[in-house]
Amino acid sequence: MTCVRTIVIALVAVLSIAGGSLFTTSPALAQRKARSKSLKTKPLPAPKAEAINAEQMQSLLKRDGSKPLLVNYWATWCDPCRDEFPELVKIDADYRKQGIDFFTVSLDDISDIKTQVPDFLQKMNATMPAYLLNVSDPEPAIKAVDPQWQGDLPATYLYNEKGEVIYKHIGRVNATELRAAIDKAVKGS
Repeated sequence: MTCVRTIVIALVAVLSIAGGSLFTTSPALAQRKARSKSLKTKPLPAPKAEAINAEQMQSLLKRDGSKPLLVNYWATWCDPCRDEFPELVKIDADYRKQGIDFFTVSLDDISDIKTQVPDFLQKMNATMPAYLLNVSDPEPAIKAVDPQWQGDLPATYLYNEKGEVIYKHIGRVNATELRAAIDKAVKGS
């Protein structure tokens, strides 16, 4: 019993000298733990697609002379669109800081704007602006983008800062080819 009492007294003495610091955390550690906890409890907001009409889409395509623009037309029901999208997300991450604007336009049905479209964007970790073309007949909007485009998906267009098409690809895009075109556009702007 005397031995146990001696050990307890020694422990109390050590703790008193240390100021109880063995059981406290530094302010920096406490802040890191709080920040880590808040990141775990706050999920990222689900991406949203904004419904636009043909006139709004044309307005988005107009360039003000400052940056090149990359636009991808797609749909959740389009297998090649789904296949190429992860690479487009990477391209967005790689080039947005280099001075290129990028947005996507979904040709899904308007009823999918709060379900399939944001679910797909979230699954892809997409952060670029996304729109859904909300028109009863997409043909005039398609022809306004490119008179030769028949509406096949996916379709990718790269515009220079003047609004001129400098690259277009109908079907699944070749990422290496697209990156080369973007590099040239960024250097030219």
